[in-house]
Amino acid sequence: MTDFTPSPRELDLEARTQRFIRDVIIPYESDPRFQGPITDDLVQELRGKARVAGLLAPQVGTEWGGYGLNHRETATVLRASGYSLLGPVAMNCMAPDEGNMHMLERIATHEQKERFLKPLAAGVMRSSFFMTEPDGGSGSDPDMLKTEAVEEGDHWVINGRKWFITGAEGAGFGIVMARTGGHHATMFLVPLPDPGIVLERVMHTVDHTMPGGHGVLSLKNVRVPKEMVLGAPHEGFKYAQVRLAPARLTHCMRWWGAAQRAHHIATEYACRRQAFGKTLIDHEGVGFALARNEVDLKQTQLMIDYVAWTLDQGSRASTDSSMAKYTCGETLFQIVDRCVQVLGGRGIVDETPVSKIWREIRGFRVYDGPSEVHLYSLARRLKRKAATVTSASPT
Repeated sequence: MTDFTPSPRELDLEARTQRFIRDVIIPYESDPRFQGPITDDLVQELRGKARVAGLLAPQVGTEWGGYGLNHRETATVLRASGYSLLGPVAMNCMAPDEGNMHMLERIATHEQKERFLKPLAAGVMRSSFFMTEPDGGSGSDPDMLKTEAVEEGDHWVINGRKWFITGAEGAGFGIVMARTGGHHATMFLVPLPDPGIVLERVMHTVDHTMPGGHGVLSLKNVRVPKEMVLGAPHEGFKYAQVRLAPARLTHCMRWWGAAQRAHHIATEYACRRQAFGKTLIDHEGVGFALARNEVDLKQTQLMIDYVAWTLDQGSRASTDSSMAKYTCGETLFQIVDRCVQVLGGRGIVDETPVSKIWREIRGFRVYDGPSEVHLYSLARRLKRKAATVTSASPT
């Protein structure tokens, strides 16, 4: 039986997170260091506040300083953290680090966890995930992976190029995905900086809340000891699935909180702003838009909780997480877009956080699989299912 009943621990952490975001983190939104790409000194200052509050990386296991939350509990806490764009950064539950922590906990050796997971969970080191490639390489289709790794004695030697690599500038290590023969791929843990990895540039993007930005990097004869293989050689595509579904879902959680913030700001404004003899919310064009937001927030919350629950039951939830990514990516953006419209001129300037939330959340419809790729994947599944039903039907 599906059960979304929150645990006492979950409710306590939600309340603590809400207070922390409201009282400590939201005042930082006017900090000059947050007016462009977020700086590492601000990241460390915010994480220091979260550490004192006992809210740093709450999703990881207790041995790494967290609370060992399951996916359902994580959903509640990460939604609360997302109420400020700085919340997930402060609480060390932001991409790509959160997804990398999840994978390291499940795949890495004890020695690798001590070297990489421990400082990552403690918030003193950042990481990157080197997957996406330019020049016709892998993007939404991982089979197009071009970066190659070749065995040479006790090392692997990696060559290739990567781009849209979030957090690469200033990261302490990267998880590099490279082809290792045929249709096989392997994940490698590479301490950074490395003489063979050159940051060509940091790309100019609409979003600025991911520390380190999005980098373009070349990898030339990067030598990685065999003990730095993450998991087993040639199993990289399989391990990517360990990261994929939960990481898609935690994006949904964090952005849900941001959309809720925009909705609250727009609703408060509509309830006090007068025009044409009554408050804006009493005009159907505005009131109905905000009512739709309420419906959409509840529907996406339930979708997130359902997929989190299926993960907690031991399912890979690949299809369900794809549905959630599509639904949340499209719907949460529409919620924030309505809020911009309700606010009018105030919605397109940085007088409130809404315009910044709008810019930041727009990328969610693209990364971790564009909406169209998720629909394509779901359509292929429908085709396979229909073929199975047809072949099983009596002639």
